[in-house]
Amino acid sequence: MNLKQLFIGTATVTLLAACASTKPVPAPVAPTTASSAAGTSQAAAADSSKTVLDPLKDPNSPLAKRSVYFDFDKSELKDEFKPLVASHSDYLKQHGEQKIVIQGNTDAVGSREYNLGLGQRRAETVKKAMEVLGVNGKQLEAVSFGKEKPRAEGNSDAANAENRRDDIVYQGQ
Repeated sequence: MNLKQLFIGTATVTLLAACASTKPVPAPVAPTTASSAAGTSQAAAADSSKTVLDPLKDPNSPLAKRSVYFDFDKSELKDEFKPLVASHSDYLKQHGEQKIVIQGNTDAVGSREYNLGLGQRRAETVKKAMEVLGVNGKQLEAVSFGKEKPRAEGNSDAANAENRRDDIVYQGQ
């Protein structure tokens, strides 16, 4: 037997031995949606009746939205944001230990002092709306950042609109 035949024979035996050891076929996995952020681990968690997702951390909860927007130079609560304020109010009423800070913001138009006042009026508007809906005032704090903490940079209409807002910030989140 020459070296070439010995090599071919050894390779054949090795190949046959590898084919003889089979691995078990894994059980099929239920398909998950493409929008599932956590993939199969989230699907497994959903199957468990013991798992309850905190609505403050659930991106599909109405509580995931935390900004209330205002018109230029205005501090009146727009109708489109009343359901958002009501959702946060309901949560706060059910969780009396929870506290929030309502952070009033403005665009860059106007003086620093004027914008601090406008931001405070905006924060107070949301605070008062929540109190009217039954939230304990001790759970609410209204502060103004004026134009000091813009979310969007620049002076375009879109950037200014993005900066005219109140942010609802839960303590400890």
